[in-house]
Amino acid sequence: MASRSQGIQQLLQAEKRAAKEREKEFKAKEAAALGSHGGCSTEVEDPQEKMTILQTYFRQNRDELLDNLLAFDCDIQPEIHKNYHKNR
Repeated sequence: MASRSQGIQQLLQAEKRAAKEREKEFKAKEAAALGSHGGCSTEVEDPQEKMTILQTYFRQNRDELLDNLLAFDCDIQPEIHKNYHKNR
């Protein structure tokens, strides 16, 4: 009975060692697959700075954009479609 218990303990220890080795292999493969993207959280830009830049671009281009949209929308030139047949 004691030898059976001892054998079970040895199996459990071997299983734990194998699990640790598999974890190490997984971490190594994960690091290789992710490459430099693994630390993305450290490379995030400052959102406030990005918002300031976008708002500046918006203010600079707003009037020109609205003028172009209104010109495009209001410049209507009605014409008969090329597939329309007069004899129908």
